Amino acid sequence: MTKVGIFGANGRMGRNLIQATVEDNNALLSAAAVRESSPFLGIDAGLVAGIQEQNIKTSADLDQLAKDTTVWIDFTLPEALELNIKYCVANKLNLVVGVTGLTAEQEQQLVDASQHIAIVYAANFSTGVNLLYKLLEITAKTIGNDCDIEIIEGHHRFKKDAPSGTALALGKVIANTLDRDLDKVAVYGREGDTGERKRETIGFATVRAGDIVGEHTALFADIGERVEITHKASSRLTFAKGAVRAANWLTGKQNGLFDMQDVLGLKEVNL
Repeated sequence: MTKVGIFGANGRMGRNLIQATVEDNNALLSAAAVRESSPFLGIDAGLVAGIQEQNIKTSADLDQLAKDTTVWIDFTLPEALELNIKYCVANKLNLVVGVTGLTAEQEQQLVDASQHIAIVYAANFSTGVNLLYKLLEITAKTIGNDCDIEIIEGHHRFKKDAPSGTALALGKVIANTLDRDLDKVAVYGREGDTGERKRETIGFATVRAGDIVGEHTALFADIGERVEITHKASSRLTFAKGAVRAANWLTGKQNGLFDMQDVLGLKEVNL
């Protein structure tokens, strides 16, 4: 059994991660970490997640929690992730990372840490989204150079980063397939007299509203027709289950930096 610890156990994703771990036949919830100032400190993790009690109390004492855990899952915030990476490296604990909005320096910290522990880092842990990446490769190879390409994403009002990590990942898949540099061709929003659209650009549009869990559409538009490829998530539990699957996959791995394409075996699929 994979002994799983959850960082930020009282957060929106943390609660779903607790439930997904409990429901997974190959995983065992072993730790639930919260801040020292959290009102959920010392409460049974199951009650925090809205499920039955698990006899696991939330704690801020990471040194104690390290004794019972083999892999941690982190969907917190970039600033918290920096400390959590250091903790996992110091205790030789593998790590699943779903934190988005990382800087180049924070991503480099993951690369450096992967020399010592095994890490799965992904913008999106949904099986459907990772399948979407493959579909985008096929579409981009077939019609990408003849189309205007736009990516539209929507999330709940509480999401702090934009565009979403998943939207950026979709853009990178398309740009890499077309041998373009996303940093040079990305257009983030438009206003005023922007002039005629340049064919090589990849546009991003962001929606933040209500309780939208996550919606992403890649649009390939030519004169006379367009192809739209869309993924819609209706529950955060989808992402949580993928993260627990990744935690199980890390069992026995000593070091390295991986993503959900590795976990799902999609890199072995030839187009």
